[in-house]
Amino acid sequence: MSKLVKVLSIDGGGIRGIVPAMVLTDIEEITGERISDLFDIIGGTSTGGLLAMGLTKPGEDGAPQYTANDLMDLYEQHGKKIFHRSILRTIGSAWSLLDEKYSQRGLEKVLDEYFGEGRLKEALKPLIIPAYEIESRSAWFFRSERAKVSSSYDFPMKVVARATSAAPTYFEPEKIRTEDGIDYYALIDGGVYANNPALCTYVEARELFPDDTDFLVVSLGTGELTKRIVYNDAKDWGLAQWAHPILNVMFDGQSDTVDYQMQKLLQHSGDRKRYFRFQTRLDSGMDDLDDATEHNIRNLKLEVKVMIEKNAEELKLMCDLLVGE
Repeated sequence: MSKLVKVLSIDGGGIRGIVPAMVLTDIEEITGERISDLFDIIGGTSTGGLLAMGLTKPGEDGAPQYTANDLMDLYEQHGKKIFHRSILRTIGSAWSLLDEKYSQRGLEKVLDEYFGEGRLKEALKPLIIPAYEIESRSAWFFRSERAKVSSSYDFPMKVVARATSAAPTYFEPEKIRTEDGIDYYALIDGGVYANNPALCTYVEARELFPDDTDFLVVSLGTGELTKRIVYNDAKDWGLAQWAHPILNVMFDGQSDTVDYQMQKLLQHSGDRKRYFRFQTRLDSGMDDLDDATEHNIRNLKLEVKVMIEKNAEELKLMCDLLVGE
């Protein structure tokens, strides 16, 4: 008899990762279970990848080291460290026209603090983390199950997190040496093609559980963009003006497209709903990936709180499915 395979997918979105972190915290509170005990496979892009690895990184006792609530501190307490730009860097990069907006040092320090020497193969549940290899011009997936059987594909979690979150214009690409030291991979944010990794994660689940036919997919967004790009402004933009807005357009458009595809692929019959997407509109919170101000984080949290309250019945239904089958 086919079991219910439970799939979790977490979008990219920089500092807006606090949105899915809050939803995940609510799921743990409702079920009384840790996220890695509720799902059979987890996919995450960029900030979603950080959450995916944080939720499945084992502690010294073999249990997950972090709760979802623990990972909210990554955004609230360390956001300003990750997205810190000095006056000298601002001037030296010509206001990001000639160089990436941020030094990677702050991000790497935070990743080292959270992931230490943890490795991809140690993940408590199968993970799939998208990145993009710019020299071979190919999609790249960090897969924990592959890391378990091939040391060539086992990387430190902090390196995987750095690679999947290397958003163009924000951070420089991550250069990862191959095991033999001869070659390397040059990787950027997986959001350039899979900001919403739900479809990638679902396909991976079908591959890992070939004998099962019943799948439940939970997809968590990082906020739906609402800030208008005004035609009279955009019609005269060139490369410099489009550089940052086009990333948001691309990330948001891809996320919405995958949501539509998953709705069609996993249409439920009767009361057996098999696809859940939790997303909030960014009506007061900023849609910028890097706005780590206390004011913006507060607004994001308020919007998520409202979204959770509005979707209380949906969340309860989903949690019942997670613990009941």
